[in-house]
Amino acid sequence: MHFGQEVKIKDVCLLVEDIERTVDFYVNKLGFKMRRRAEGFADFHNGGVILAAWELGHINAHTGVSSRVSPRGAHKVCIAVELGSPEEVDGYYKSLTANGVPFYGEPANHVWNARCAYFTDPDDTLWELYAWLKGGPGDYHEEHAK
Repeated sequence: MHFGQEVKIKDVCLLVEDIERTVDFYVNKLGFKMRRRAEGFADFHNGGVILAAWELGHINAHTGVSSRVSPRGAHKVCIAVELGSPEEVDGYYKSLTANGVPFYGEPANHVWNARCAYFTDPDDTLWELYAWLKGGPGDYHEEHAK
């Protein structure tokens, strides 16, 4: 049995300090629409994988999972969003920046042949907006996958 080949990832759940702050950011700054809301929990409509948020204190109280908070600036996950073109990366960078989303810098072209921009949510979850440059991922990924 090969778990990684046989199961389908359906949800990504962010463990957060303050569910109200998280909902405010994802709804009012990123424009997600609420799918479901419960005490200490929320998830959002998305065309792909379901994005959920679960407050650390709530999951701890109900499951025993640690409620330990990561130090500020310690990224534990990166959510990557593939866009259709480098121009879309620039466009989302401009509109999200105008809406108060904190980016690490302006979009840039990288050695892996993609234009990318990076921002964080209130719990320091790292987000990557990217689009392949001409030629797509190319040999860079193939060489490193061996």
